[in-house]
Amino acid sequence: MTVHTEVTAERVLAAGARLAVEAARFTGIGWMRGTSGNISEVVSRDPLRLAVTASGLDKGELTATDVAVVGGRGEPVAVEGIVPSRPSAEAGLHARVAALTGADAVVHVHALNAVIAGHHWPAGVRLRDVETLKGIGRLAHDDEVTIPVIANSQDMDELGDRFEAARDPRTPAVIVAGHGLYAWGTDLKNARHVTECVEWLLAYALATT
Repeated sequence: MTVHTEVTAERVLAAGARLAVEAARFTGIGWMRGTSGNISEVVSRDPLRLAVTASGLDKGELTATDVAVVGGRGEPVAVEGIVPSRPSAEAGLHARVAALTGADAVVHVHALNAVIAGHHWPAGVRLRDVETLKGIGRLAHDDEVTIPVIANSQDMDELGDRFEAARDPRTPAVIVAGHGLYAWGTDLKNARHVTECVEWLLAYALATT
C-alpha cells in the first residue's frame, strides 16, 4: 500500500472517535446487531479518502483506533501513524455514495423495517404527505418521494452500479434488498438524522399498508 501523507493520523483518529460515538448510538437501538453495519466519514476529497469503522467488531464497543482508511474503490490506504484495520467489503459502496452524492458521511444499518419494506416494495417505497419527509430534505405535502430499492450483491462494483442507476439525487437513502439501509448527509449528525427519519418513514409505510 502507498502511504498518503495528505491525510494525517490526527485527522483519522478524530474521525474514528466520531464514528465510534455514532456507531454506539445505532447499536443501542438495535440497528447494528452483532458486528453488522458500518459508518464512514470523508477525510479527504482529492484524492477521495474515507475513514470507515473497522470490520468484524462490535459496533457498540469501538474506539477511535477501530477505523480503516479507504480510497475511492474501498481499497485500504495506509496512513502514517495509523495501525491498519480491516475495512468491510462494503467500504466500496460507501466510497461510491460519497463520490456520487458529495456526502461527507455515510451510514449503513441493518434496520429491520428497511429489510421488510424492501421485501414488500421491491420497485421502491413510495411516500407522500408525511411531515417527517422534511427530515430527509423533501416536502411534507404534495411531494412524491420514492426510497429506491436495489438488489443485493457481494460485488461492490456491481452494487455501486445498481445504486447509481436507481438513486434519486433528491433522496439521501437507498434500501439494499434483504440487507439493510444506506443513508448519507453533510456530516455524521446529519447522516444520523436522515437515517432515523427514513427508518421512521419506513415503519409508517409498513404500519399503514
